[in-house]
Amino acid sequence: MLRLENVSKTFYPGTSDARVALNDVTLNVARGDFVSIIGANGAGKSTLFNAICGSFFVDSGRVLLDDVDVTMVPEFRRARSIGRLFQDPMRGSAPGMSIEENLVLAAGRGGWLSTAAKKERQAFRDRLALLNMGLEDRMKQPVGLLSGGQRQALTLMMATLSMPKILLLDEHTAALDPGTAEKVLDLTTRIVAENGLTCLMITHNMQSALDLGNRTIMMDAGRIVFDTTGPERSVLTVQDLLEKFRQASGKKLDNDRMLLA
Repeated sequence: MLRLENVSKTFYPGTSDARVALNDVTLNVARGDFVSIIGANGAGKSTLFNAICGSFFVDSGRVLLDDVDVTMVPEFRRARSIGRLFQDPMRGSAPGMSIEENLVLAAGRGGWLSTAAKKERQAFRDRLALLNMGLEDRMKQPVGLLSGGQRQALTLMMATLSMPKILLLDEHTAALDPGTAEKVLDLTTRIVAENGLTCLMITHNMQSALDLGNRTIMMDAGRIVFDTTGPERSVLTVQDLLEKFRQASGKKLDNDRMLLA
């Protein structure tokens, strides 16, 4: 479904600031997989997502989506098949546009001041009602007036409105308070499961990385150092993950945000 073949990316090559962000990464994701990705800051997690989305062209290797080579396809074209949520709830939607205008835009038509037809508006209301955040009665309200949790839930709905081939979640609950984060995460797992979406989720919470989805990947220094699924994954603990990281990377994981989550 999604395949990365020996993908590498170095920023500022040939300078004293050169940084290897992805180092010969090969990854195969099957249709319907829900993959959680963990690693310390700078491990290459978000860079991996950027390579998949086409935010930059990789230095070497290939990116394939449904066996189609999209390595040189620009980001805006890949966006038709890829949904993405970011850590910042302010990204992924237009704050000056209403909820309805944002949804029309996400549906692939219209733009500023666009409105939905009556039948489409009712479909939007029905979908919003499933979020259980009261947004179905606020269709004309600017998105910028919503809380972070409401906006992230709306962005999740927008990203999955046209059923993307793959959904990328870049620590999409990290900026929310614990109660709201749990609600958005529950909503996420429900939407992914009900629609059979293929999903990759970056998280700093190591327990969530084991509890959610069917596969866990750990990254370090631009490489995938550990990849587990099935029966092996089902019996792992957080301490097991820490030991796997030490064995694979030759160092201890030193990241308070992950260890204390």
